[in-house]
Amino acid sequence: MPATPASLLEAPGPTAPSAGIRLVVTDMDGTLLDDDKRLPDGLWPMLAELRRRGVLFSPASGRQYATLARQFAEVAEGMVFIAENGTYVVRDGVELSSDPLERSVAGDLARTVRRLRADGVDVGAVVCGKRSAYVERSDEPFLAEVRKYYVEHRIVEDVTAVEDDVIKVALFDFGPAERTTAPALEAYAATHRVVVSGEHWVDVMNRTADKGAALRGLQRELGITPAQTMVFGDYLNDLEMLDAAEWSFAMANAHPEVLRRARHLAPSNNDNGVLRTVAEVLGIPLPRS
Repeated sequence: MPATPASLLEAPGPTAPSAGIRLVVTDMDGTLLDDDKRLPDGLWPMLAELRRRGVLFSPASGRQYATLARQFAEVAEGMVFIAENGTYVVRDGVELSSDPLERSVAGDLARTVRRLRADGVDVGAVVCGKRSAYVERSDEPFLAEVRKYYVEHRIVEDVTAVEDDVIKVALFDFGPAERTTAPALEAYAATHRVVVSGEHWVDVMNRTADKGAALRGLQRELGITPAQTMVFGDYLNDLEMLDAAEWSFAMANAHPEVLRRARHLAPSNNDNGVLRTVAEVLGIPLPRS
């Protein structure tokens, strides 16, 4: 059973996380953001204090790099963004790593989505490139969902013809993706990573790509160990990332599998769980709201 954050403080000594945490990594949707997609109160002072202490803060999300960079524009300098579920990692506009899909795979996925739509499934593909995301659907309900995660997106006639390095294909299903779209992608699971990243989203990437692989690469580059890493997540695309940190936290609102996999439990995303936990284990006062 995951421990509560308070339980970490009941065993003081050299193993206490406050003595050695150098990297805090957090998922965005369902984790750092509340259900209304708002950043938590007190985030900017917290990030300033972490920077003062030499602790790197890194968002890790299925969102594209451009979206994350815009959300953290005030403090983006020196921040590492683990974008597109780990397929694209960027710091100060410089690519640290990427794991592009073969163009033929992206094309096959786009055609699979077209067949699903022809069969009555209300789904759309987002072909995620390094420069932009690309979609064929132009209806407002679908675009409203796309805009939440892909501020740089283009409507094109044929997503299989785009000239960009494709790093991921995301599928948005207006129904429950875990029960409808994901099963339709079983053929890809043998050769690629198919992950349900939210209630309505399924992402397809190379088998070598996930948030955990990206985080381990970052740890190696910076000389940071799992024991010095604190990670927060809530959904299935966070599992491998949680495995890369000794101080792994599932949000109280997390998927059951995430709750089983994480070592510790944080309050929910609607209860400012990430900031409250970081403040508690690192001894940082939270500003009063």
